[in-house]
Amino acid sequence: MKSLKKAGLIKTQPRMLILDIFEAQEKKHLSTNDIYMALQRNKTPLSLGTIYRVVNQFEKSGLIQSHHFSPDNAVYELCAADNHDHMIDIRTGKIVEFHDEIIEKRQKEIAEEYGLDLVDHKFILYGYFN
Repeated sequence: MKSLKKAGLIKTQPRMLILDIFEAQEKKHLSTNDIYMALQRNKTPLSLGTIYRVVNQFEKSGLIQSHHFSPDNAVYELCAADNHDHMIDIRTGKIVEFHDEIIEKRQKEIAEEYGLDLVDHKFILYGYFN
């Protein structure tokens, strides 16, 4: 379990419930609505306002990161130690994570070529899965 204490956050029931949702879900990328529905299914409902507030605190503390794969919906995932990129099916919204050393190396080379001190990147492929 990721540590709330290490993130500088005090353990509260809403934070523990939402962190449990992130850690228990097979689906790695969750919207605030996904979190809301999972809490409802677990019979531990929280208001959407509380969910938004906790998600914002988690993001600011580095526990989770947000992605805006579509203009009208953010999804969140636990921060991972490994760097990975994403492929998005624009028809279904399916998200696949992948890691490719050749792509990583080439991005670093391009940044160096242009004099960019690379600190982070996002690489997202959009298309249709067969």
